[in-house]
Amino acid sequence: MSTISIQNGGVTACIDTLGAQLTSLARGGDEYLWQADPRWWNRHAPVLFPIVGSIRGDKASSQQGPVALGRHGLARNYEHAVVSQSPSSVTFELTDSSETRALYPYAFKLNMTYALSDEGVFTQTFRVENTGEVDLPFSVGGHPAFNVPAPGAEGEAFEDYELEFAKPWTFESATIVDGGLLTYDVMNPIVKDSDHVALSRRLFDYDTVMLEDVPGSTVTLRGTKSGRGVRVNFEGFKYLGVWSAAGDAPFVALEPWTGHATLTSEDDVFEHKRNITVLAPGKVDERSFSVTLL
Repeated sequence: MSTISIQNGGVTACIDTLGAQLTSLARGGDEYLWQADPRWWNRHAPVLFPIVGSIRGDKASSQQGPVALGRHGLARNYEHAVVSQSPSSVTFELTDSSETRALYPYAFKLNMTYALSDEGVFTQTFRVENTGEVDLPFSVGGHPAFNVPAPGAEGEAFEDYELEFAKPWTFESATIVDGGLLTYDVMNPIVKDSDHVALSRRLFDYDTVMLEDVPGSTVTLRGTKSGRGVRVNFEGFKYLGVWSAAGDAPFVALEPWTGHATLTSEDDVFEHKRNITVLAPGKVDERSFSVTLL
């Protein structure tokens, strides 16, 4: 386990080889990324692959055999090799092994690239290659959590922050229930004909808010007094999870996802999961999201 640092545009990012997890995103000494305080949550920004969320009982069947994956999959639990590096970018690689195939019986290559532009915009890219001889079913997702209040926002509280959208819209979120599964039987109203949502602890009464088809595939988390925060652009990701730990946790995670937890109405066949990506042998799927510090 080691940490790789990249820098550009006045911004520095640090990534741990264990899980290829972003551990710092800072500008001028101001840390925007959650620093994994175990009192609330002991991670920063895990990589989600080959599932997002949970499957029922952590088990499923598949065309290749049994699947046994804990919440958010396996990529976050393994060392990722550094395959290329420059002052402003780094690419990691995780490939299947006998150990991963016992959990997820597929051949794959996952490359995670982290880069900073000259303007200091941070980009995280997922590149999945099917190195096997059968179709590869999977989902990917990011899970970066950001400090709230943001650095430099003296005198602000959690409730002084809001989520801003590209235009007014109306949306109700599906609900996470016991066991981490998702149901559309209970809907959680989030936004009604508005381009913003005020943060509150009650927003997370049902655990994670799952936004779907967000206008412009962009969201801004910003303090209403200071204007400090982050903007996340996530074109190519159908869903955005928004989460904070129970109690008074001083962070909010903004999580671009291509898929989500198993629905209570679904069976336990991995390939049947709603909105799962299925990649033919030899093909590549690549998606990126970016973070701009405000």
